Amino acid sequence: MRLTKRGEYALRTLIRLGIADRQGEGVISVSTLADQERLPFKFLEAILFELRQAGYVESLRGKHGGARLAKPAKSIKMGDVVRLIDGKLAPIGCASETEYEKCTCPDEEHCGLRMLMIDVRNAIANILDRYTLDHVVEVTLRKQEQQAAATRKAAKKKTSKTLHADPADGFLAALLSPAT
Repeated sequence: MRLTKRGEYALRTLIRLGIADRQGEGVISVSTLADQERLPFKFLEAILFELRQAGYVESLRGKHGGARLAKPAKSIKMGDVVRLIDGKLAPIGCASETEYEKCTCPDEEHCGLRMLMIDVRNAIANILDRYTLDHVVEVTLRKQEQQAAATRKAAKKKTSKTLHADPADGFLAALLSPAT
């Protein structure tokens, strides 16, 4: 499975709309969404159209128009959105549940590669299907608050923090850590 730019942008858009919903912001204009997430405006419009067709987003016209979630964030599974935008989760067609394709292997039933890729698909599906947009919004807001608190603390100490890809910065680590 490879998350396309379209898939990434769709998820980022839903997360931003989920944050807006949680914070009572309501409708966000498409231009504001595009600016905040640094997304190409026309590409974002096409993504919003697809999300609207699937019932995840609703659009409002007019001077104060824009987009907002059409259903509660708790009811939007991340796996469903990825499948909508990018299709199958399996890295190869013969490991897919939803878009199976016969492979070229002479013994598909006993193929070690296929079995491994089925496990990869299952691991990806288990994570994406376990978490909802509400979970991701919660973790995002928590991480933002932790960062803001750390920035305030560092400003008092007049030190700086170098950013790096620490495993503790991952989604699951943040989800499992206690709220501050």
